[in-house]
Amino acid sequence: MKNTIKVERAKKNMTQEDLAKLLGVSRQTVNSMEKNRYAPSTILALKLSKIFACSVNEIFQLDDTD
Repeated sequence: MKNTIKVERAKKNMTQEDLAKLLGVSRQTVNSMEKNRYAPSTILALKLSKIFACSVNEIFQLDDTD
């Protein structure tokens, strides 16, 4: 699954630490999501959607291997 977390975070001038605090997770979790090593829970995906003011589908896209 591909995602645009890093791009959306940059648009808001947020660090990984800033985003992690808003989500209630560690900075390492944000890093892992950005590098597609961790697929977030539905709740976490919805929180990202709210923070970035866009739909979950705009943040996450399935790729051919999913």
